[in-house]
Amino acid sequence: MKRFLAVLLALSLVFTTVACSNDSSDSGENDSGDGEKVLKIAGLNGGYKTEHWEAIAKKFEESHEGVKVELTLEKNISEVLRPQIQAGNVPDIIYLAVGGEGKLTDTLIKEKAIQDIDDVLEMDVPGEDVKVKDKLIDGFTDTLITNPYEDGKTYLAPLFYAPTGLFYNANNFDGKYEMPETWDDFMKLGEEAKGDMALFTYPTTGYFDAFFYALLNETGGPELFNKAMDYDVEAWKSDEAKKAFEIIGDIAKYTHENTVSQANGENFTKNQQLILDNEALFIPNGTWLPGEMKDAPRADGFEWGFSALPKVSEDGDSYSYTFFEQMYIPNDAKNADLAKEFMAYMYSDEAAQIIYDKSGAVQPIKGASDMMSDDDPNKLFYSIYDEGAKAAMGGFASAPPVEGVDLTSGTGILFGTINSVVTGDKTVDEWHGEVVEAVEKISEAKQN
Repeated sequence: MKRFLAVLLALSLVFTTVACSNDSSDSGENDSGDGEKVLKIAGLNGGYKTEHWEAIAKKFEESHEGVKVELTLEKNISEVLRPQIQAGNVPDIIYLAVGGEGKLTDTLIKEKAIQDIDDVLEMDVPGEDVKVKDKLIDGFTDTLITNPYEDGKTYLAPLFYAPTGLFYNANNFDGKYEMPETWDDFMKLGEEAKGDMALFTYPTTGYFDAFFYALLNETGGPELFNKAMDYDVEAWKSDEAKKAFEIIGDIAKYTHENTVSQANGENFTKNQQLILDNEALFIPNGTWLPGEMKDAPRADGFEWGFSALPKVSEDGDSYSYTFFEQMYIPNDAKNADLAKEFMAYMYSDEAAQIIYDKSGAVQPIKGASDMMSDDDPNKLFYSIYDEGAKAAMGGFASAPPVEGVDLTSGTGILFGTINSVVTGDKTVDEWHGEVVEAVEKISEAKQN
Protein backbone atom coordinates (compact mmCIF):
# COMPACT_ATOMS: atom_id res chain seq x y z
CA MET A 1 0.00 0.00 0.00
CA LYS A 2 2.91 2.37 0.79
CA ARG A 3 4.35 1.69 -2.67
CA PHE A 4 0.88 2.30 -4.17
CA LEU A 5 0.58 5.66 -2.40
CA ALA A 6 4.10 6.66 -3.39
CA VAL A 7 3.31 5.98 -7.04
CA LEU A 8 0.01 7.83 -6.71
CA LEU A 9 1.78 10.85 -5.18
CA ALA A 10 4.41 10.84 -7.90
CA LEU A 11 1.82 10.63 -10.64
CA SER A 12 -0.17 13.43 -9.01
CA LEU A 13 2.93 15.67 -8.98
CA VAL A 14 3.66 14.89 -12.61
CA PHE A 15 0.05 15.57 -13.57
CA THR A 16 0.04 18.90 -11.70
CA THR A 17 3.36 19.99 -13.23
CA VAL A 18 2.27 19.16 -16.77
CA ALA A 19 -1.11 20.83 -16.31
CA CYS A 20 0.43 24.03 -14.97
CA SER A 21 3.03 24.18 -17.71
CA ASN A 22 0.35 23.78 -20.39
CA ASP A 23 -2.13 26.27 -18.91
CA SER A 24 -1.25 28.39 -15.91
CA SER A 25 -4.92 29.37 -15.49
CA ASP A 26 -6.13 25.75 -15.12
CA SER A 27 -8.21 25.43 -11.94
CA GLY A 28 -7.67 21.67 -11.71
CA GLU A 29 -11.36 20.95 -12.35
CA ASN A 30 -12.56 18.23 -14.68
CA ASP A 31 -13.40 19.85 -18.04
CA SER A 32 -15.06 18.33 -21.10
CA GLY A 33 -12.91 20.40 -23.47
CA ASP A 34 -15.79 22.58 -24.65
CA GLY A 35 -16.19 24.62 -21.48
CA GLU A 36 -18.44 22.18 -19.62
CA LYS A 37 -17.56 21.28 -16.06
CA VAL A 38 -17.61 17.49 -15.64
CA LEU A 39 -18.83 15.88 -12.42
CA LYS A 40 -17.47 12.34 -12.31
CA ILE A 41 -19.51 9.80 -10.37
CA ALA A 42 -18.42 6.18 -10.10
CA GLY A 43 -20.22 3.39 -8.33
CA LEU A 44 -21.47 -0.15 -8.11
CA ASN A 45 -23.90 -1.51 -10.67
CA GLY A 46 -25.61 -3.79 -8.18
CA GLY A 47 -29.08 -4.96 -7.31
CA TYR A 48 -30.63 -1.54 -7.85
CA LYS A 49 -29.19 -1.31 -11.40
CA THR A 50 -28.36 2.10 -12.92
CA GLU A 51 -31.55 3.68 -14.29
CA HIS A 52 -32.07 5.90 -11.23
CA TRP A 53 -28.52 7.23 -11.41
CA GLU A 54 -29.00 8.13 -15.06
CA ALA A 55 -32.29 9.93 -14.36
CA ILE A 56 -30.85 11.88 -11.40
CA ALA A 57 -27.76 12.86 -13.42
CA LYS A 58 -30.00 14.25 -16.15
CA LYS A 59 -32.07 16.26 -13.63
CA PHE A 60 -28.91 17.67 -12.05
CA GLU A 61 -27.56 18.72 -15.45
CA GLU A 62 -30.84 20.49 -16.23
CA SER A 63 -30.56 22.59 -13.08
CA HIS A 64 -26.81 23.29 -13.49
CA GLU A 65 -26.05 24.94 -16.79
CA GLY A 66 -22.59 24.09 -18.12
CA VAL A 67 -22.33 20.91 -16.04
CA LYS A 68 -21.98 17.40 -17.45
CA VAL A 69 -22.39 14.38 -15.15
CA GLU A 70 -20.20 11.46 -16.21
CA LEU A 71 -21.30 8.11 -14.76
CA THR A 72 -19.10 5.03 -14.39
CA LEU A 73 -21.24 2.24 -12.94
CA GLU A 74 -19.80 -1.26 -13.06
CA LYS A 75 -20.30 -4.56 -11.26
CA ASN A 76 -16.53 -4.71 -10.67
CA ILE A 77 -16.16 -1.04 -9.82
CA SER A 78 -13.22 -1.51 -7.43
CA GLU A 79 -11.27 -3.28 -10.15
CA VAL A 80 -12.13 -0.50 -12.61
CA LEU A 81 -11.29 2.37 -10.25
CA ARG A 82 -8.01 1.25 -8.71
CA PRO A 83 -5.85 1.85 -11.83
CA GLN A 84 -7.74 5.06 -12.60
CA ILE A 85 -7.07 6.45 -9.13
CA GLN A 86 -3.45 5.39 -9.40
CA ALA A 87 -3.23 7.36 -12.64
CA GLY A 88 -4.70 10.46 -11.00
CA ASN A 89 -8.15 10.12 -12.58
CA VAL A 90 -10.11 10.35 -9.33
CA PRO A 91 -13.95 10.45 -9.32
CA ASP A 92 -15.69 13.31 -7.57
CA ILE A 93 -18.15 10.93 -5.90
CA ILE A 94 -17.84 7.20 -5.28
CA TYR A 95 -20.87 5.04 -4.47
CA LEU A 96 -19.55 1.86 -2.88
CA ALA A 97 -20.41 0.66 0.61
CA VAL A 98 -17.99 -0.24 3.36
CA GLY A 99 -17.19 -3.93 2.99
CA GLY A 100 -18.39 -3.82 -0.61
CA GLU A 101 -16.95 -5.36 -3.76
CA GLY A 102 -13.15 -5.22 -3.81
CA LYS A 103 -12.95 -3.42 -0.42
CA LEU A 104 -11.89 -0.19 -2.16
CA THR A 105 -13.89 1.92 0.28
CA ASP A 106 -12.29 0.18 3.26
CA THR A 107 -8.84 0.90 1.81
CA LEU A 108 -9.59 4.58 1.24
CA ILE A 109 -10.91 4.91 4.80
CA LYS A 110 -7.82 3.23 6.20
CA GLU A 111 -5.58 5.62 4.22
CA LYS A 112 -7.72 8.63 5.27
CA ALA A 113 -8.30 9.48 1.62
CA ILE A 114 -11.92 10.66 2.04
CA GLN A 115 -13.16 14.20 2.72
CA ASP A 116 -15.41 15.04 5.65
CA ILE A 117 -18.88 16.18 4.58
CA ASP A 118 -20.02 18.12 7.64
CA ASP A 119 -20.61 21.13 5.38
CA VAL A 120 -22.97 19.02 3.23
CA LEU A 121 -25.06 18.27 6.31
CA GLU A 122 -25.38 22.02 6.92
CA MET A 123 -26.47 22.73 3.32
CA ASP A 124 -30.09 23.33 2.39
CA VAL A 125 -31.61 20.53 0.36
CA PRO A 126 -31.96 22.05 -3.16
CA GLY A 127 -35.46 23.45 -3.67
CA GLU A 128 -36.48 22.78 -0.06
CA ASP A 129 -36.41 24.83 3.12
CA VAL A 130 -34.62 22.23 5.23
CA LYS A 131 -31.00 21.36 5.94
CA VAL A 132 -29.65 17.97 4.88
CA LYS A 133 -28.94 17.01 8.50
CA ASP A 134 -32.58 17.70 9.42
CA LYS A 135 -33.94 15.81 6.41
CA LEU A 136 -32.06 12.63 7.28
CA ILE A 137 -33.63 10.09 9.64
CA ASP A 138 -32.07 10.46 13.08
CA GLY A 139 -29.04 8.26 13.68
CA PHE A 140 -27.85 7.78 10.12
CA THR A 141 -24.80 10.01 10.60
CA ASP A 142 -23.89 8.78 14.09
CA THR A 143 -22.33 5.44 13.24
CA LEU A 144 -18.85 3.94 12.96
CA ILE A 145 -19.57 3.50 9.26
CA THR A 146 -20.34 7.14 8.45
CA ASN A 147 -17.96 8.49 11.11
CA PRO A 148 -15.07 6.00 10.95
CA TYR A 149 -12.45 8.07 12.78
CA GLU A 150 -14.49 8.97 15.89
CA ASP A 151 -13.40 12.60 15.49
CA GLY A 152 -16.91 14.05 15.51
CA LYS A 153 -17.02 14.39 11.72
CA THR A 154 -19.03 12.59 9.05
CA TYR A 155 -17.19 11.22 6.01
CA LEU A 156 -19.61 8.85 4.29
CA ALA A 157 -23.11 9.89 3.27
CA PRO A 158 -25.85 7.30 3.91
CA LEU A 159 -28.22 6.17 1.18
CA PHE A 160 -30.47 3.28 0.11
CA TYR A 161 -31.54 1.70 3.42
CA ALA A 162 -33.40 -1.48 4.32
CA PRO A 163 -34.85 -1.80 7.85
CA THR A 164 -35.05 -5.03 9.80
CA GLY A 165 -37.31 -6.06 12.65
CA LEU A 166 -39.86 -8.62 13.76
CA PHE A 167 -42.25 -10.11 11.19
CA TYR A 168 -45.55 -11.67 12.22
CA ASN A 169 -49.05 -12.52 11.07
CA ALA A 170 -51.02 -9.30 11.61
CA ASN A 171 -54.22 -11.34 11.80
CA ASN A 172 -53.06 -12.77 15.15
CA PHE A 173 -53.19 -9.27 16.64
CA ASP A 174 -56.63 -8.37 15.35
CA GLY A 175 -58.43 -9.24 18.57
CA LYS A 176 -56.68 -12.52 19.41
CA TYR A 177 -53.50 -11.20 21.05
CA GLU A 178 -52.18 -7.76 22.03
CA MET A 179 -48.97 -6.46 20.43
CA PRO A 180 -46.27 -6.35 23.11
CA GLU A 181 -44.80 -2.91 23.79
CA THR A 182 -42.02 -4.01 26.16
CA TRP A 183 -39.90 -7.13 26.51
CA ASP A 184 -41.82 -7.99 29.69
CA ASP A 185 -45.01 -7.89 27.60
CA PHE A 186 -43.26 -10.08 25.02
CA MET A 187 -42.48 -12.80 27.56
CA LYS A 188 -46.01 -12.61 29.00
CA LEU A 189 -47.32 -13.18 25.49
CA GLY A 190 -45.10 -16.25 25.29
CA GLU A 191 -46.87 -17.66 28.33
CA GLU A 192 -50.30 -16.70 26.99
CA ALA A 193 -49.70 -18.34 23.60
CA LYS A 194 -48.40 -21.64 25.05
CA GLY A 195 -50.40 -24.57 23.71
CA ASP A 196 -51.44 -22.50 20.71
CA MET A 197 -48.13 -21.54 19.09
CA ALA A 198 -44.54 -20.71 19.97
CA LEU A 199 -43.62 -17.09 20.65
CA PHE A 200 -40.49 -17.00 18.51
CA THR A 201 -38.36 -18.58 15.83
CA TYR A 202 -35.40 -17.48 13.70
CA PRO A 203 -34.09 -18.53 10.26
CA THR A 204 -30.46 -19.07 11.35
CA THR A 205 -28.32 -17.56 14.10
CA GLY A 206 -26.77 -15.27 11.47
CA TYR A 207 -30.00 -13.24 11.54
CA PHE A 208 -29.25 -12.22 15.11
CA ASP A 209 -26.70 -9.63 13.96
CA ALA A 210 -29.35 -6.99 13.18
CA PHE A 211 -31.49 -8.20 16.10
CA PHE A 212 -28.66 -8.03 18.63
CA TYR A 213 -27.37 -4.66 17.43
CA ALA A 214 -30.85 -3.12 17.80
CA LEU A 215 -31.26 -4.76 21.21
CA LEU A 216 -27.88 -3.46 22.43
CA ASN A 217 -28.96 0.07 21.48
CA GLU A 218 -32.10 -0.45 23.56
CA THR A 219 -30.31 -1.75 26.66
CA GLY A 220 -27.33 0.62 26.62
CA GLY A 221 -27.96 3.37 24.08
CA PRO A 222 -25.94 4.34 20.99
CA GLU A 223 -22.88 5.36 23.02
CA LEU A 224 -22.53 1.91 24.59
CA PHE A 225 -23.25 0.29 21.24
CA ASN A 226 -20.47 2.22 19.49
CA LYS A 227 -18.01 1.38 22.28
CA ALA A 228 -18.97 -2.28 22.04
CA MET A 229 -18.50 -2.22 18.27
CA ASP A 230 -14.99 -0.85 18.87
CA TYR A 231 -14.13 -3.82 21.13
CA ASP A 232 -14.33 -1.88 24.38
CA VAL A 233 -14.06 -4.66 26.97
CA GLU A 234 -15.71 -2.69 29.78
CA ALA A 235 -18.69 -1.96 27.53
CA TRP A 236 -19.21 -5.68 26.98
CA LYS A 237 -18.85 -6.38 30.71
CA SER A 238 -21.43 -3.74 31.63
CA ASP A 239 -24.82 -4.58 33.12
CA GLU A 240 -26.46 -2.87 30.14
CA ALA A 241 -24.73 -5.16 27.64
CA LYS A 242 -25.40 -8.20 29.81
CA LYS A 243 -29.10 -7.28 29.77
CA ALA A 244 -29.19 -7.86 25.99
CA PHE A 245 -27.86 -11.40 26.51
CA GLU A 246 -30.41 -12.03 29.25
CA ILE A 247 -33.33 -10.92 27.08
CA ILE A 248 -32.28 -13.37 24.35
CA GLY A 249 -31.94 -16.03 27.05
CA ASP A 250 -35.54 -15.35 28.08
CA ILE A 251 -36.73 -15.53 24.47
CA ALA A 252 -34.94 -18.88 24.11
CA LYS A 253 -37.44 -20.42 26.53
CA TYR A 254 -40.29 -19.58 24.13
CA THR A 255 -38.57 -20.53 20.85
CA HIS A 256 -40.18 -23.17 18.63
CA GLU A 257 -38.86 -26.66 19.34
CA ASN A 258 -37.83 -27.28 15.71
CA THR A 259 -35.98 -24.00 15.23
CA VAL A 260 -32.43 -25.14 16.04
CA SER A 261 -32.60 -28.29 13.89
CA GLN A 262 -33.83 -26.21 10.95
CA ALA A 263 -31.55 -23.18 11.51
CA ASN A 264 -29.15 -23.89 8.65
CA GLY A 265 -28.61 -23.00 5.02
CA GLU A 266 -30.73 -25.89 3.75
CA ASN A 267 -33.75 -25.63 6.04
CA PHE A 268 -34.00 -22.00 7.20
CA THR A 269 -37.14 -21.42 5.10
CA LYS A 270 -38.89 -24.07 7.24
CA ASN A 271 -38.45 -21.75 10.21
CA GLN A 272 -39.83 -18.88 8.13
CA GLN A 273 -42.76 -21.10 7.20
CA LEU A 274 -43.61 -21.43 10.92
CA ILE A 275 -44.86 -17.82 10.82
CA LEU A 276 -46.98 -18.46 7.73
CA ASP A 277 -48.47 -21.60 9.30
CA ASN A 278 -49.26 -19.88 12.64
CA GLU A 279 -46.87 -22.16 14.50
CA ALA A 280 -44.76 -19.23 15.77
CA LEU A 281 -45.68 -15.61 16.40
CA PHE A 282 -42.49 -13.65 15.59
CA ILE A 283 -39.36 -13.99 13.48
CA PRO A 284 -36.47 -11.51 13.01
CA ASN A 285 -35.78 -10.72 9.35
CA GLY A 286 -35.38 -8.04 6.68
CA THR A 287 -37.56 -6.46 4.01
CA TRP A 288 -36.76 -9.30 1.60
CA LEU A 289 -38.72 -11.90 3.64
CA PRO A 290 -42.20 -11.46 2.05
CA GLY A 291 -40.67 -11.71 -1.42
CA GLU A 292 -38.64 -14.74 -0.44
CA MET A 293 -41.79 -16.51 0.81
CA LYS A 294 -44.29 -15.13 -1.72
CA ASP A 295 -45.12 -18.57 -3.19
CA ALA A 296 -45.25 -20.42 0.13
CA PRO A 297 -48.58 -21.71 1.53
CA ARG A 298 -50.06 -19.74 4.41
CA ALA A 299 -52.79 -19.86 7.04
CA ASP A 300 -56.23 -18.47 6.20
CA GLY A 301 -56.34 -14.70 6.63
CA PHE A 302 -52.56 -14.39 6.86
CA GLU A 303 -51.29 -10.81 6.48
CA TRP A 304 -47.72 -9.64 6.96
CA GLY A 305 -47.02 -7.46 9.99
CA PHE A 306 -43.72 -5.77 10.81
CA SER A 307 -42.44 -3.96 13.89
CA ALA A 308 -39.33 -2.68 15.60
CA LEU A 309 -38.16 -4.54 18.71
CA PRO A 310 -40.17 -4.11 21.92
CA LYS A 311 -38.78 -1.58 24.41
CA VAL A 312 -36.81 -2.49 27.54
CA SER A 313 -39.16 -0.30 29.60
CA GLU A 314 -42.27 1.75 28.96
CA ASP A 315 -40.24 4.98 28.81
CA GLY A 316 -37.42 3.39 26.80
CA ASP A 317 -36.74 3.49 23.06
CA SER A 318 -37.72 0.96 20.44
CA TYR A 319 -35.07 0.25 17.80
CA SER A 320 -34.96 -1.24 14.33
CA TYR A 321 -31.58 -2.04 12.82
CA THR A 322 -31.14 -0.96 9.21
CA PHE A 323 -28.67 -1.91 6.54
CA PHE A 324 -27.61 0.97 4.30
CA GLU A 325 -25.15 1.91 1.60
CA GLN A 326 -22.84 4.90 1.33
CA MET A 327 -21.33 7.45 -1.04
CA TYR A 328 -18.35 9.74 -0.43
CA ILE A 329 -15.97 12.32 -1.90
CA PRO A 330 -12.30 11.32 -2.28
CA ASN A 331 -9.65 13.77 -1.10
CA ASP A 332 -8.36 14.25 -4.65
CA ALA A 333 -11.77 14.98 -6.20
CA LYS A 334 -11.35 17.87 -8.65
CA ASN A 335 -14.95 19.11 -8.37
CA ALA A 336 -15.57 18.62 -4.66
CA ASP A 337 -17.87 21.65 -4.30
CA LEU A 338 -20.07 20.47 -7.17
CA ALA A 339 -20.01 16.96 -5.71
CA LYS A 340 -21.36 18.34 -2.44
CA GLU A 341 -24.21 20.05 -4.29
CA PHE A 342 -25.06 16.72 -5.94
CA MET A 343 -24.97 14.95 -2.57
CA ALA A 344 -27.39 17.48 -1.10
CA TYR A 345 -29.70 17.02 -4.10
CA MET A 346 -29.76 13.25 -3.49
CA TYR A 347 -31.81 13.92 -0.34
CA SER A 348 -34.46 16.02 -2.06
CA ASP A 349 -38.00 14.71 -2.40
CA GLU A 350 -37.57 14.89 -6.17
CA ALA A 351 -34.44 12.73 -6.21
CA ALA A 352 -35.84 10.30 -3.62
CA GLN A 353 -38.97 9.78 -5.71
CA ILE A 354 -36.90 9.17 -8.85
CA ILE A 355 -34.73 6.67 -6.98
CA TYR A 356 -37.73 4.78 -5.64
CA ASP A 357 -39.67 4.78 -8.91
CA LYS A 358 -36.69 3.63 -10.99
CA SER A 359 -35.04 1.15 -8.62
CA GLY A 360 -37.15 0.48 -5.54
CA ALA A 361 -34.33 1.84 -3.34
CA VAL A 362 -35.34 4.14 -0.51
CA GLN A 363 -33.42 7.17 0.71
CA PRO A 364 -32.99 7.57 4.51
CA ILE A 365 -35.06 10.74 4.72
CA LYS A 366 -37.92 11.56 7.05
CA GLY A 367 -41.29 10.81 5.50
CA ALA A 368 -39.80 8.44 2.90
CA SER A 369 -42.90 6.26 3.19
CA ASP A 370 -45.04 9.17 1.91
CA MET A 371 -43.82 8.48 -1.62
CA MET A 372 -45.40 5.02 -1.45
CA SER A 373 -49.06 4.31 -2.14
CA ASP A 374 -51.16 2.79 0.63
CA ASP A 375 -51.30 -0.55 -1.20
CA ASP A 376 -47.53 -0.64 -1.69
CA PRO A 377 -46.21 -3.47 0.54
CA ASN A 378 -43.01 -1.49 1.16
CA LYS A 379 -44.99 1.14 3.06
CA LEU A 380 -45.29 -1.31 5.94
CA PHE A 381 -41.51 -1.57 6.29
CA TYR A 382 -40.43 1.99 5.57
CA SER A 383 -42.96 3.68 7.84
CA ILE A 384 -41.33 2.05 10.87
CA TYR A 385 -39.26 5.13 11.71
CA ASP A 386 -42.19 7.44 11.07
CA GLU A 387 -43.99 5.64 13.89
CA GLY A 388 -41.42 6.42 16.58
CA ALA A 389 -38.81 3.67 16.29
CA LYS A 390 -35.16 4.73 16.26
CA ALA A 391 -32.66 3.50 13.72
CA ALA A 392 -29.74 1.35 14.81
CA MET A 393 -26.86 1.13 12.36
CA GLY A 394 -23.25 0.11 11.98
CA GLY A 395 -21.23 -2.87 13.08
CA PHE A 396 -17.87 -3.90 14.41
CA ALA A 397 -14.83 -1.77 13.62
CA SER A 398 -12.03 -3.36 11.62
CA ALA A 399 -9.58 -5.36 13.70
CA PRO A 400 -6.69 -7.74 13.05
CA PRO A 401 -7.61 -11.43 12.93
CA VAL A 402 -6.99 -13.46 16.07
CA GLU A 403 -6.24 -17.15 15.61
CA GLY A 404 -9.03 -19.33 16.93
CA VAL A 405 -11.42 -16.43 17.59
CA ASP A 406 -14.56 -16.15 15.45
CA LEU A 407 -16.73 -13.53 17.08
CA THR A 408 -19.25 -12.37 14.50
CA SER A 409 -19.96 -14.97 11.82
CA GLY A 410 -23.25 -16.82 11.84
CA THR A 411 -21.53 -19.71 13.59
CA GLY A 412 -19.24 -17.54 15.72
CA ILE A 413 -19.19 -16.93 19.46
CA LEU A 414 -21.59 -13.98 19.59
CA PHE A 415 -24.38 -15.26 17.34
CA GLY A 416 -23.70 -18.96 16.72
CA THR A 417 -23.82 -19.75 20.44
CA ILE A 418 -27.49 -18.79 20.54
CA ASN A 419 -28.38 -22.26 19.24
CA SER A 420 -26.73 -23.74 22.35
CA VAL A 421 -28.57 -21.29 24.60
CA VAL A 422 -31.89 -22.31 23.04
CA THR A 423 -31.17 -26.02 23.49
CA GLY A 424 -29.96 -25.46 27.06
CA ASP A 425 -26.45 -26.71 26.35
CA LYS A 426 -25.05 -23.35 27.48
CA THR A 427 -26.23 -20.77 29.97
CA VAL A 428 -26.50 -17.06 29.29
CA ASP A 429 -23.63 -16.47 31.75
CA GLU A 430 -21.39 -18.90 29.86
CA TRP A 431 -22.29 -17.30 26.53
CA HIS A 432 -21.67 -13.77 27.82
CA GLY A 433 -18.36 -14.83 29.40
CA GLU A 434 -17.13 -16.36 26.14
CA VAL A 435 -18.01 -13.19 24.22
CA VAL A 436 -16.15 -10.99 26.74
CA GLU A 437 -13.12 -13.28 26.52
CA ALA A 438 -13.14 -13.09 22.71
CA VAL A 439 -13.47 -9.29 22.78
CA GLU A 440 -10.52 -9.08 25.20
CA LYS A 441 -8.33 -11.03 22.78
CA ILE A 442 -9.37 -8.92 19.80
CA SER A 443 -8.93 -5.67 21.75
CA GLU A 444 -5.42 -6.72 22.76
CA ALA A 445 -4.52 -7.57 19.17
CA LYS A 446 -5.95 -4.24 18.03
CA GLN A 447 -3.80 -2.32 20.51
CA ASN A 448 -0.66 -4.17 19.45
